[in-house]
Amino acid sequence: MVGPPGSGKSMLAARLPSILPPLSAPELLEVSMIHSIAGQLAGGKLSDRRPFRAPHHSASMAAMVGGGLRARPGEVSLAHNGILFLDEFPEFTPQVLDSLRQPLENGESVIARANHRVSYPANIQLIAAMNPCRCGLAGEPGHTCSRGPRCQADYQGRISGPLMDRIDIRIDVPAVSAQDLIRPQPAEASADVAARVAMARQIQQARFRALGRPDIRTNSQCSTSLVEQVAKPDAGGQTLLSDAAEKLRFSARAYHRILKVARTLADLDGAETVGRIQLAEAISYRIATERVSAAA
Repeated sequence: MVGPPGSGKSMLAARLPSILPPLSAPELLEVSMIHSIAGQLAGGKLSDRRPFRAPHHSASMAAMVGGGLRARPGEVSLAHNGILFLDEFPEFTPQVLDSLRQPLENGESVIARANHRVSYPANIQLIAAMNPCRCGLAGEPGHTCSRGPRCQADYQGRISGPLMDRIDIRIDVPAVSAQDLIRPQPAEASADVAARVAMARQIQQARFRALGRPDIRTNSQCSTSLVEQVAKPDAGGQTLLSDAAEKLRFSARAYHRILKVARTLADLDGAETVGRIQLAEAISYRIATERVSAAA
């Protein structure tokens, strides 16, 4: 999420657990074991609410992906089956940010030492928030940055291209005006959104069980070969995807991630196949990401 200070990015991220399904029994066991190893299972209490971790941007690499003398799990593993929220995204050191590439790709955090190797699960949803530039107001009406467009390019360029390639959706969060608060527009209740998300996940789990893969719970966990099977576009969608891939020069990773997002959008719509509409929406989420990557 990219937007000026006070636009509600942190609030939106904190509300995300309220629309996600509760932890299943196997997921709850995995989460409780990780938190127990890390010494963060307060009073032995368990909760079916998905983890939400929001480390400060001064966090070290060991704090983020795990480490120490006894190789304890880090934030990325403590957020397993839940959400890792990184506010002020470019303010994290480049080494810490790039250490997230393996967990995002493989769903696990590997800590290697001279005499041993430890692997902790890290199947997470990464949510990142950032200002458009260092002064925070680039693109806002009536604001002119003293450094010009370079302020925005330099600030967003702190995030490496390979890491941005692993982020599927990028949205702009506009500033909230006083008028928006005085006369708020009707909004959809979190319970209604949660019901729609639960239905989409049930569709996905049923699909993977039918394919003999009950271990896969969501589209994000698909292998490249499997996502090509379950997210095969219709004729119109295939033409759109081919044209977009040629013009925007998507990487192989970006291609498969667009298919996963489009398949999820189709599940939310209750559609059997991935169509042109879902692919167009998935590509639109990716275009802004590609622009930021070009600046890196």
